Amino acid sequence: MRTNPLNMPDRKYNDGDAAPGRHGSTLPAVERATIAISFVDAALQGVRARGLDTGPLLEAVGIAPNLLLTPQARVPAARYAALWRLIARTLDDEFFGCDSRRMKSGSFALLCRGTVHCKTLRAAIERMLRYFDVFLDDLTLTLSERGRHARLTIIEKRRDGRNPTFAHEALLVMLHGTACWLVNRRIPILQAGFSYPEPAHSAEYRTMFSTRLSYEQPTTAIEFDASYLDLRVVQSESTAKEFLRLAPENIIVKYKNARSLTARIRRRLRQLAPADWPDEAALADELHTSAASVRRKLNAEGQSYQRIKDDLRRDMAITYLSAARRSVMDIAHELGFAEPSAFHRAFKRWTGSSPAAYRKTGHSQAGASAVPTLK
Repeated sequence: MRTNPLNMPDRKYNDGDAAPGRHGSTLPAVERATIAISFVDAALQGVRARGLDTGPLLEAVGIAPNLLLTPQARVPAARYAALWRLIARTLDDEFFGCDSRRMKSGSFALLCRGTVHCKTLRAAIERMLRYFDVFLDDLTLTLSERGRHARLTIIEKRRDGRNPTFAHEALLVMLHGTACWLVNRRIPILQAGFSYPEPAHSAEYRTMFSTRLSYEQPTTAIEFDASYLDLRVVQSESTAKEFLRLAPENIIVKYKNARSLTARIRRRLRQLAPADWPDEAALADELHTSAASVRRKLNAEGQSYQRIKDDLRRDMAITYLSAARRSVMDIAHELGFAEPSAFHRAFKRWTGSSPAAYRKTGHSQAGASAVPTLK
């Protein structure tokens, strides 16, 4: 792959694209991952079930409560992670009220510090599952191997009528993220099946879990290459301290599928100013393949090049707007839009809100940094 940015000719862009803005410089890595508002809403289920007001929790981490009314809205991953921590502290439950037994504060830290002493990932996962059997009453987990595949399965021991979606999502994120951290590498999920119907935010699953997804299965499970089970655990109690300081944001974001073509393209585009983003043909040339091959592979991942560019601009815009230090006009130009009006229309299509309204509703005087870490 060539390392020099491609200088593309100037051209007019419409709402779905961006026009050349400032040339000759690359953007700093200001873009941060964002989370669909539906995950925020789901995380609050346990708070509502206890009869508590969710508004103060959202405001404490810089998420405006009325964003819940905008289905397309997204929030910075750091604020979503801070919400996880605050809900856990408020409920004294690190499983967010998703089980009839509370997973008391400190449980996840105990699990992490207990698994670093295992020699292999297999032993560590088996120990994790024993911990969760102690922590939870309604769910149990199993690890099985068949041929070259290993399978982690969630089994519901008790059904109480609650929607299991968030409970299963959170448990898989914790399990997979911790396993990846223990061996210091991402463990690709070959396929994932879920016991519930396809949720409205299922598009997020392609980066959270796998591009091979199925729903309404007998159980919820993820499969990965069994050879990873023989990897040695490389973490220690000292590294666990730093891991827990950054949790859960490092689990939610860090171990997404970094090897997918989508992730590779996003990394490449982040190295360039939006004005210098290559067209599809030039991108394919950089990847030493054809444009048709790029389209085919992205389609298999549920993506397109245009959607990748739109999502990246969206995440960059949300990061800029959340900081509340730059004008909307400056942000529009930074993202490569020829006119602020084009940026307004694109942002409203992405999030359901205008940039100014999003900044007004999404900005809070209290920051996520005020929320304590898991210890």
